[in-house]
Amino acid sequence: MLNSIAVMTSGGDSPGMNAAVRAVTRTALHAGVKVWGIRGGYHGMLDEDMFEMTSKDVSDIIQRGGTFLGTARCKRFATPEGRMLGYKNLNDRGIQGLVVVGGDGSLRGASIFSKETGIPIVGLPGTIDNDVWGSEYTIGSDTAANTIIDAINKLRDTASAHRRIIVLEVMGRNSGYLAMVAGISGGSEYILVPEEEYDLDEICEDMKESYAKGKRYILMVVAEGAGKGNEIGKIVAEKTGLDTRVSKLGHIQRGGSPTVIDRVNASRLGENAALAIISGLSDIVFGFDRGHVVSINLHDAVNNKKKLNPEFMRLAKVLA
Repeated sequence: MLNSIAVMTSGGDSPGMNAAVRAVTRTALHAGVKVWGIRGGYHGMLDEDMFEMTSKDVSDIIQRGGTFLGTARCKRFATPEGRMLGYKNLNDRGIQGLVVVGGDGSLRGASIFSKETGIPIVGLPGTIDNDVWGSEYTIGSDTAANTIIDAINKLRDTASAHRRIIVLEVMGRNSGYLAMVAGISGGSEYILVPEEEYDLDEICEDMKESYAKGKRYILMVVAEGAGKGNEIGKIVAEKTGLDTRVSKLGHIQRGGSPTVIDRVNASRLGENAALAIISGLSDIVFGFDRGHVVSINLHDAVNNKKKLNPEFMRLAKVLA
């Protein structure tokens, strides 16, 4: 059993990270294990920006978005020299295991770090993109989807008032999850995702026919990996001759108080991560499968690509 661990958040922030860190910390402390917080992700590990945490340090944070530990992307950690410096800094403080809360890139770095040093590492999928292989859910994805839905509800009002086409670009990098679930639940007529090819000429013709039959407005949700909203909006306006506006939500999707789902799920994952790491388990990621917490091999998680649920793509076409 380990008697001293560290926890950090890395990569892009996501609502619910604080809940995960809180659960890791309080679960470990309850078991009599020391917990160190690493500020600023892998940067903090290399710059020795770490502190021993108490239960009070994680009070009043479960309702906050972002991450109170801070996060960053660290190029130095991408080098063997940087990783060995990080390992030395952990050893100097007697830290025997590490919990990493982050997305695909952060977990990939953790996988390499574990292979090279042998330090026990447990990962938690913290990313709004919901693109970590092996888990149907990632921390922050529910809050981000709800933020998009709120925007869609508002955009629908102005679109209807002016009989406009609204093109909404949302985050997700190479994953269309956010666009798909928000588009389906927001009643969008078109959802463009990187996982599926689309014919913009055909879509424009379909739009013109819909307006000719009395359609008052159209909502199109575009995942950033499927194309740039401004460029797609320009083409739509030119080919349809219809009043078209483009909205890009940007980083507003990352912020905000986490939903109940993100708070509870992050807490469940954090507890499991703490219990696993202090018992000496390593190289696993905790995620969800059909509502149950499951463990996933860390190296498998970062070396496989998660696919968008084909049921979502089918449903989007049926309900459009």
